[in-house]
Parts: sequence; structure tokens; C-alpha cells
Amino acid sequence: MNWGSELWDQYDTVAEHTQKGIDFCEKYQHFLKERCSIEFEYANKLKKLVKNYQPRKKDEEEYQYTWANGFLDMIKELHDLAGQHEVIAENTQSSVIKELQSLVAELKADRKKYLLDGSKVQDQLKVSKAQLEKSRRQYEKSFKESEKALEAYRKADADINLSRAEVEKQAKYKQYLETHRNQMMLKGQQCEKCKNDYASQLQQTNTQQRDHFTVLMPQVFQQLQTMDENRINRQKEFFKQCANIERNVVPIINTCIDGMEKAAASIDPKQDSKLVVDKYKSGFSMPDDIPFDDLSSSPFPESNSNHSTPIGTTRSNTISGRSKTKQKRVGIMNLFSGSKTDESREDFSDLPPNQRRKALLKKIDGFKKDIARETAEREGMLKMKEVYAKNPALGDPHTLDKKIEENAQKLDSLNSELRKFQNYLADAEGKQRISGSDDSISHSTSEGSVQNSNVVSAPGTPQAQHAVYEVYDPHISDDEFDDYPVPPSSIPDEDMMPEPIEQEPVEPIEQEEFEEEAFQVIGTCRAVYKFDADNGSSVSMEEGEEMAVIEQDQGDGWTRVRRKDDTEGFVPTSYIQCHFYDQDEV
Repeated sequence: MNWGSELWDQYDTVAEHTQKGIDFCEKYQHFLKERCSIEFEYANKLKKLVKNYQPRKKDEEEYQYTWANGFLDMIKELHDLAGQHEVIAENTQSSVIKELQSLVAELKADRKKYLLDGSKVQDQLKVSKAQLEKSRRQYEKSFKESEKALEAYRKADADINLSRAEVEKQAKYKQYLETHRNQMMLKGQQCEKCKNDYASQLQQTNTQQRDHFTVLMPQVFQQLQTMDENRINRQKEFFKQCANIERNVVPIINTCIDGMEKAAASIDPKQDSKLVVDKYKSGFSMPDDIPFDDLSSSPFPESNSNHSTPIGTTRSNTISGRSKTKQKRVGIMNLFSGSKTDESREDFSDLPPNQRRKALLKKIDGFKKDIARETAEREGMLKMKEVYAKNPALGDPHTLDKKIEENAQKLDSLNSELRKFQNYLADAEGKQRISGSDDSISHSTSEGSVQNSNVVSAPGTPQAQHAVYEVYDPHISDDEFDDYPVPPSSIPDEDMMPEPIEQEPVEPIEQEEFEEEAFQVIGTCRAVYKFDADNGSSVSMEEGEEMAVIEQDQGDGWTRVRRKDDTEGFVPTSYIQCHFYDQDEV
């Protein structure tokens, strides 16, 4: 369909229709803006909801259960889902709305240009018709004047009823008649000229009108039609683009929903029940049956004061049992307990046996990690000192002596604390204590622990032959501590032994895990100059090579890096350009 031929007489209607199309584009643009605003608001409210239900410090203990972790995983997926709604809004703003704004501006400019061209064409036709009307009126006027002059001449020529006076003036009459004849001829000529002008203008106007409706205006209509069809096609593309934007995030949203289902499936009631047992189990044995207090052993109550209760009776056992549970007095309201209260808290002796064991294991693991970190730092400083010793131009090796000494003191302190808590654990589990700890370490034990294990045997005694003086080595696993021999003299009698406590296997912590934790990637760097390593503690690098930074310069002019082939070592800090991650990026 061609608007120029089908709508040749509907120019104003077509102009109004194209304006409605542009108005609809602007309306669709406002719709998308409001849609993006709703998506952003929805995403922000979802994220705020997730933030409000994030675990707090006082609720952290709850999240060791599967039902709490399942909820936490579910709200994490909800946070990701909210992010996808932000993606929808952002992509719609950056691609659809931006292009739609450009389209609207382009349509307005084109429509204005085409309507201006149409107005010029119509104005030309109007001018031509006005000239035609003017020439027609002139022709009509001259024709009437010509007719009037001819009629006057005929009347004057045919009038024979002349008076005597008129006869006397016959000469003048001839002159009068000649005048009318000349006037008639002049008017006739003027009429003929106006007729020719009118005919010429009519032909010109018809030609221009024919061109107006067959060539000029159809071009304007065609431009408007092309513009409107282009608008419709672009609008069609925008609809598809919006749909594709949502379709692209649907798989991710489905993944989030799958993650929610997975979080629900991860909830294990049996495991949670076991965690409750592990968390709250005291480790104490169930109480024995209440013994029968036999009062009929003597028929006379007053004679009981003169005779002691026979050994082995139930009453004596009860009394002796109570005497075993007697505790030391620590003063009024523990006001004068002093450091003993702090010490009992340090070894967690105020906790039930099972909980005490877990707390001690956690404390020991912390010391082991600290020792591994300090050991790795010590190795790095020793390697750096070796590099300085071989190449004094890089630095003075004596500048590291103080740091190495401080590191050694830290290691001694950590090993001392480790031995102390290992002894606490040995007391809690009824095992042989580890000798070699400092004299300042307290050897307080919980009720029911083996007292003989507190004694550090003197040299030359049988116990000293089995004594172990140990400094923690991160390469030795926890299980190897159970292989130490126990001297026979330190083994208590079976009656004095506490009831065994079920222990969970503790996985040994390998040195590789410590190294991975101690040397995490904290940034990136690029080699500005080439460097050739001259020892085992440094690594070579090429100019422009990208590497990962795993340890900052400690003031000695060297930075520890990791190359792409996973080789690690030190390089001169002045040879590289570093970029360190923010805390949030790490």
C-alpha cells in the first residue's frame, strides 16, 4: 500500500497519525523507565530483606545446624536473584531506553522536515490556484467591459431618432460614434489578452496540480510512510530486546531457584540432632541407682553413737562418695580466689568434660596455625638474609637479626602456650602430659584427672627415660602425639581412672594448608625490569611479566611473588609495579 496514491487527499490526517506514533514511543519510554524503577526498588527491598536476616554474632552458633545453614543458603540465592532484577533494569536502561530516546528525537526531526516539505508543495499549489483565479477574474472583467462597449456602439449606431439639434451636431455624433467604436475594439483586445492569460495560467495550474498529486505530494507521503514503518520496526525490535533481556536472566534465576531447592534438600534432621548431642553433651556418666539407706542394722538408735558403721555398708559408701566430691573453699563469694579463677577459665576446667575437650582442641588448632605462620615468616627472613649475604648491594643482612630474634621469641612463646594447652588436653583425656614445658605453666587439672601425670620426672629416674621434650613441628600431625610412651609409674590404678570419653577423630593439619593461608594472593604486579635470580630464595622475571603478590615488602627491599608456573620467591621491590587488592576484594 502506498500512502501517496491511497491517501492523496488525507495529508492532515497522515500528519496527525505520525504524531500519534511518536507520542506512543514516548509513552513506551515512560513505561520502561517506570518498569526499571520498580525492578530497582524490588531488588533493593530484597537485598535489604536479606541483609536484615543475615546472622549476627549472637546468632552464629545457630548456623552450625543444617536447618539454619539451609536458610542462610536460601537467602544468599535470593540475594543473587535480586541482582538479576537489577541486571534487567540496568540492561533496559543502557540499551533499550537509550536507543528509544535517540529514535524519538530522530522521528521528531524527520517528521518536521517532511511536513515542511509538504507545506511548501501545498503552498506552491495554492499560489498557482490564486494566480489562476486572479487571471480568471481579470478575463471576466475585461469580457464584461468589452461586451458593454460593443453594446454601446451598436446602440449608438442603430439610433436614428435624432432631434434637429442632434442633427446639427451630426459632426460631433460621428466623432462620438468613432469613440465608441475605438472603445469597443480596445476592450475587445483587452478581453482577448485576458483570455489568453487565463488560458495560459489554467494550463500552468493544471500541470502544477497534476505534479502536486502525482509526484510532489506522493514523495512527501512516501517519506512519512517510510518514517512510520521504521518507527514500528524499531519498536518491534525494542519489544524483542526487552524480552531477550529477561530471557537471558531466566537461566540464572532458575539457577537461584535450584539453589534454594538444594538448600532445602541439604537440611538433615539426623545431622542436626547429632550436632545437638555434640554441642551439649557434658561427658559425665549417668548417676547410679540411689542406694538403700539401711537403718535396721541396729535395733537401738542410741547405740549408733557408740558404734561405727561397719565397713562396706551402703551408708558408709554414700558418705565416702560424698567425701570424694568435696571441693576446695575459695573464699567468700570467690572474692579471694585470685588467679586460680582465671587459671580454671584458661584450661576450661569449668566446662563439662566433652565441651572442655572441644574448647582445648580449638585453642590448640589456633596455636598451630599461628606457629605455622610464624615459621613461614621465619623461613622467608632467613632466605632474605641469605640473599643479602650473597649480594650486599641489595641490603644489609644484619638488619634482619632483630626481626628474626623477635620471631624466635614469638615461636618460643607460642610453643610454650601450645605445650601448656596440650597438657590441659592430656589431663582432660587422662593421658600422659607432655614434658618440657616452662615452669611458669600452670598444671591445674579438672576433677577426676590423673594427678601423677603432673609430675615431671627428674633425670635418672625410670620416668625420665620416657620423658619427651617437644617443640611443635607443623609437619607432625595430631595423631603422632598418641605414640609417645607412658611410664608405668605414671599409670594410675583402674579404680582411680575416669570413665573413658568418646573422642571424635581430629584430622591432622598439614603444612600445605598453613602455607596456603599464610601466603594468600594480596595483589598483582608487573615487572618493570628484567631480573635474574642468583639463589634459591629469589625468582627470575622478564620485563613486562605479570605476577601475583603474596607478601608485601617488609622494609628490606624485597617482595614475595608467585609466577604463573606457581614458582614462588623474592624479587626486588624497585623492579616491579604493584597493585594491592582492597580488603573487600581479598
